[in-house]
Amino acid sequence: MLASARQRRIGAVLLLLLALLLAYVLLVHWWLVAPLRQIDARIDELQQTHARYAAAIAEKPRLQQRIAALGAGQAASSAFLPEDDTNTAAAGLMQRVVDVVAAQTGEGGCVVSQKTPIANPPATPGEPYRKAAASISLSCSIESLAAVLHALEQGTPYLFVDELSIYRNPVAVQQDRRAPLEAQFTVSGYVRPARASATQVQP
Repeated sequence: MLASARQRRIGAVLLLLLALLLAYVLLVHWWLVAPLRQIDARIDELQQTHARYAAAIAEKPRLQQRIAALGAGQAASSAFLPEDDTNTAAAGLMQRVVDVVAAQTGEGGCVVSQKTPIANPPATPGEPYRKAAASISLSCSIESLAAVLHALEQGTPYLFVDELSIYRNPVAVQQDRRAPLEAQFTVSGYVRPARASATQVQP
């Protein structure tokens, strides 16, 4: 009888503890503790976000100075064509070729037989700069042609010679074995990016 009464008391105590635990979970934890923990987690997340934004704002003056310095260096670079748009730059390219050819006074000389701007020249995917190009045809001695191509590709602004085709006119060769070479190629360069206002660092 004593053991049975003790077991009943222990069972009653366990049931009471279970009921209290269940009541805590349903009435206290679910409605009070869990929402408070979610609020604490949200506060921690907001504090971390605020700290990142505060760090970005603190870096703003240094970043603006660096952007301005990069922009000034880029604008002053002699690698770009001096013109502001691709159409004017293409005309400038043709004039540069004419000037380089005119500077060749070697034996046989060199003559620009045709020059045509290329509208919307194909660009390499991901290319960040605007491209200007012109199609050029020359009649040159081999020495003058080599000098022209070297002057175009080795000077500034940076120019690129592509799609080069060199041949001799067979009719002219029959008349004169010293007939000049006929050369056709594309010359291209890049237009300096337009100056933009300093990038603003948004918080």
